[in-house]
Amino acid sequence: MMLNPTWHGIDLRWAYMDLLPTIYRQTSYRRSAYDILHDALIRFAISTNPDRLQQPHAYLHTIVRNLLIDNHKEQARFIPLVTEDIESELAYELDQPRVPSAEHLVDIQQRLDILQKIIDHLPPRCKETFWLYRIEGMAQQDIADKLGISLNMVQRHIMRAMLDLLEAKDLIS
Repeated sequence: MMLNPTWHGIDLRWAYMDLLPTIYRQTSYRRSAYDILHDALIRFAISTNPDRLQQPHAYLHTIVRNLLIDNHKEQARFIPLVTEDIESELAYELDQPRVPSAEHLVDIQQRLDILQKIIDHLPPRCKETFWLYRIEGMAQQDIADKLGISLNMVQRHIMRAMLDLLEAKDLIS
């Protein structure tokens, strides 16, 4: 029996077998590829756009593309310290077909569900502030101006969300 776990309409097997290698080819770093995929999955899950459920893979692909652009802009500020020899070894390693086990996919699905529940249970203003800061990348002052609250309240909301996620770290580790 072939297990294809889904999370918010996303086939996790597809995400890790097809999308992850695509991301890796763009970033050339395994950890960056995983980070981008995980950020994209979280952004997909907490998106309020109703169209995301019509074509979830295409919507996730768009999120990944935008994250790759942001990642490229961020990395352009730094000088790489990895030599080409190490990069080619890493490329060979990630280009080898890897099939995540069903247990691994279910584990990832459970962790993402826990994160989603934590975010969903935040107070509405706290959730919105966290979204704007961590997902949209807005500056704290811009969030304060947009929501009509003080900078101090923005910082408190962000801190509350981060502390809730930190407390749950043991649950998802």
